[in-house]
Amino acid sequence: MTVYTTMDSPLGELLLVGEESATARGGTALASLSVPEQKRRPTVQDGWTEDADAFADITRQLRSYFDGKLTRFDIEYVTGGSAFQQRVWTSLESIPYGTTLSYGDIAARIDAPRAAVRAVGTAIGANPLLVVRPCHRVIGASGALTGYAGGLERKRQLLDLEHAHESAAPQRNGTS
Repeated sequence: MTVYTTMDSPLGELLLVGEESATARGGTALASLSVPEQKRRPTVQDGWTEDADAFADITRQLRSYFDGKLTRFDIEYVTGGSAFQQRVWTSLESIPYGTTLSYGDIAARIDAPRAAVRAVGTAIGANPLLVVRPCHRVIGASGALTGYAGGLERKRQLLDLEHAHESAAPQRNGTS
């Protein structure tokens, strides 16, 4: 069953969509996290059930992240995407809090040829889990902010948040 909720954040109202899961903490695996005006933002569908309680652990982690107290999420995700997208997304998850890599760096990390940078960018752009799968930590080779489905201003907000809290954040995982 698909469940959803919304939550206020510094980025605006987030839409969280999940699937019931017997193995996820709180019983919900996250399928999508999106921000207002996001490219390809999902919309609530008939048959989905609104259930804020199903996302209690996820929203707790997100609030801790936005407060600068959490640097790594511990959330079960719904698996999706192509094999290539999954390789790119797994690589995103290993980018340390407060740091950035280029699209070329991601291509190298997944052993893709340098010519695959555009494909890497496309896979990153298809990431359904903004914030928690940190595609905002990927920048252009020149150091410029490029491409973010939630908008470059939100990308800047997330990077600024992480840089401001980087040295003060004692916690490196989703536990309290």
